[in-house]
Order: sequence, then structure tokens, then C-alpha cells
Amino acid sequence: RYPDGNGFALKAALSRKHGVAPDRIVLGNGSNDILELATQAFLRPGDHAVYAQHAFAVYPLAVQARGAAGIEVAARDYGHDLPAMRAAITRETRIVFVANPNNPTGTWIAPAALEAFIASVPHDVLVVLDEAYNEYLEPADRADSVGWIAKYPNLLVSRSFSKAYGLAALRIGYGVANAGVADMMNRVRQPF
Repeated sequence: RYPDGNGFALKAALSRKHGVAPDRIVLGNGSNDILELATQAFLRPGDHAVYAQHAFAVYPLAVQARGAAGIEVAARDYGHDLPAMRAAITRETRIVFVANPNNPTGTWIAPAALEAFIASVPHDVLVVLDEAYNEYLEPADRADSVGWIAKYPNLLVSRSFSKAYGLAALRIGYGVANAGVADMMNRVRQPF
């Protein structure tokens, strides 16, 4: 017997948990895979991706692997400087990575500030909200980021079972987005 490569049962469970359609969920080999899939889908040589200094080391590696330019924004108190990250977005920017809580520094962005940032990002720029450590936040400190997907068609939320659920050996990550992300991807993939 082969395992279900589409993860039907897991997607169905995540769909119920988050209140999103199963076709809005993608599974990966850990959340790293979700981050790399986003760069494969949205970045071409010459494109830009914005991320914070002291953020997850996979961001610059995944960006570089696509031949794109990584724009590292100086950290503020070892965390994301959201106004500076917004200012770093140019016409060449295709992705902005935000880790909340941040890996490896553990800094955290309050939900209101995070949502205001996402709302300010142009709709043709994908916001990858990396919440691999979300379950370590107090419930009151967690953002309703999956709920935001209905409002922001350029938002992709990435999570992992590896950390809080102790399933690191299984390498299961998932991303949740609405149809707007697929539409964005189709526009990016159009030939020049």
C-alpha cells in the first residue's frame, strides 16, 4: 500500500479545524517545503523578496535558489521592522516573508500591527506569514491569520506540525491560502 500523496484525510481535518476548503490547503515536507514552494511559484531571476535580518535562514537560501534578489531589512530589537519592510517593497518585489513568532530570535508581532502591515502590502506581492512556532504563543496572543485569508488574497499562512506537536521526524508542514494566491501565481507565470 502506498500512502495518500494528496493527504486527503489530513487536509479534511485541517479544513474542518480552520474552516477553509481543502483545496486551499497544501501539504509539504515540513514548513520549509511550503516556503520553498512559494519561492518556486512566485520568483524568477531578477525578482525581489523582502525579509527581516535575523529571520529564518531558509528565506535567503530559497530566494537565492531561484536566482532572485533577497532584500534583508535591518532588524529592530532583533525583530521585524514592519515600516522598514514595507518601505523596501518595490515594483520588483514578489514575496515578503514574515515569521511570527520569529525564528530564531523569538520576537513577536501583535496581531493588530501584523494585520495592518499585511493590509499595506500591494496585492500583487505575496505575503508569506510563517507561523511555525504559532502554538507556542499564549492563545490570546495568536493572530486569526487563517481567518485573514478571506480578506487578503495575497496572504499565504505557513505552519508546521514539527514543533509543538513533536512530529519532527514526520516532516509535515502546511500552507493555507485563498484562490487569490493561485490567481497571483498564474499572473506571475505568464510569459514575458
